[in-house]
Amino acid sequence: MAKIPEQAKLIFEGVIFDVYQWEQEMFDGTKDTFEGLRRQNTAEVIATVGDKIMIQDQEQPAKPRFMCLPGGRIEKGEDELVGAKRELLEESGYASDGWELHNVTEPNSKIDWKIFIYIARDCKKIQEMNLDAGEKIEIKWVTLDGLIEMVSSGELSHVDHHLMLELLRAKYDSDARDKLQKLIFG
Repeated sequence: MAKIPEQAKLIFEGVIFDVYQWEQEMFDGTKDTFEGLRRQNTAEVIATVGDKIMIQDQEQPAKPRFMCLPGGRIEKGEDELVGAKRELLEESGYASDGWELHNVTEPNSKIDWKIFIYIARDCKKIQEMNLDAGEKIEIKWVTLDGLIEMVSSGELSHVDHHLMLELLRAKYDSDARDKLQKLIFG
């Protein structure tokens, strides 16, 4: 929940992160310099076809291979849902007419950044993938129980931590699992 005050000065504009500094009065009346990071918001998509959920087996330069949900950066000035739809289409070739915002999280108190988690139901393949030069993605499909097990085992660790906790809760609480099943698949 990092909020960068209006009086903060942009001291570095990066590709992903911008750095801001500002003076802040302390409780004893002295002033100290504070810093904060800001980055573009991102989207994660729980994309379904039938009773399956899309997972990506992804490689990027200088990173170990990882499993994740589709998603990525929302562009400056882009509506969050529009960005989520674009990311799903680019990274998978799939689109959906059944979108629902599931949650918005702020994963780090030191960074002004939100993750918008969407559910995209009944996806259909409408084109080939349109990947960035630094992406290699293989699409895999899992059941909800398979997704829960991937999170529980650590195989799927690149997922928003609130969603990760929700999936872990579903492993041990059948009511939470049933609620999540209904939420994801309608």
